[in-house]
Formats: sequence, structure tokens, C-alpha cells
Amino acid sequence: MSDSRQASGRAAEQQACSHLEQQGLRLLAQNWACRVGELDLVMLDGDTVVFVEVRYRKHAAWGGALESVDARKRGKISAAAQYFLQQEPHWAKHPCRFDVVAMSASAQPSERLNWIQNAFDS
Repeated sequence: MSDSRQASGRAAEQQACSHLEQQGLRLLAQNWACRVGELDLVMLDGDTVVFVEVRYRKHAAWGGALESVDARKRGKISAAAQYFLQQEPHWAKHPCRFDVVAMSASAQPSERLNWIQNAFDS
């Protein structure tokens, strides 16, 4: 991945994290990596552990940010989430959900960040 794409991705993750914190969520981990994948953001919403996939698209020509979270990607996120809960057993008894924050540079300012709660099941 190019440096500019990595920088855009990091900026999108930071913006998503700030937005979710403003909504009352608390950051537990960012860019949590393991042998089966990576979790962009792991947050706490009340007592629910939230695994957040942040997707950023500069252009919608190859499909939007939300559409890029396909079945294969959902499987990788689910596997990484299960591994996270094994490595952090104090969170394993909490309810969990999977959210997606889809961001688009080409959208209107009020539509640039789309937070989808319970975007998919594991």
C-alpha cells in the first residue's frame, strides 16, 4: 500500500475514532493485529465490545466504502475478533457487535462519515 493511502487510512481511522468517542464510546485498542488479521478499532459502548471496521474511499468508481466489506473481509474481521477475545479474556463475557464506519472523500460534508451499527454478524 502506498504511503499516501496509508496516511489517508490512518487519518480516516482517527476521524472515525474521534466521532465514536463523541458518541460516548471508549477506545480499547487501535490497529490491533494478530496472525489472522487486524482490527481497526476496538471500542466499548456501555458494556458492549464493538469491533469497528473503518473503510475509506477517495472515489466511488470501484464501489463504495461500505460495499468493500464483503463476505471474505467480514470473515477475517470475525476471526480477528475471536482471537482478540481469547487474548483479552476479561472482555469475552461482554456482548459484542460489529460496526462499520464508511467514509468517502467525494461525498457531501454531512455524508462523509456513515456509522453503521450491527453491520454484520460473526
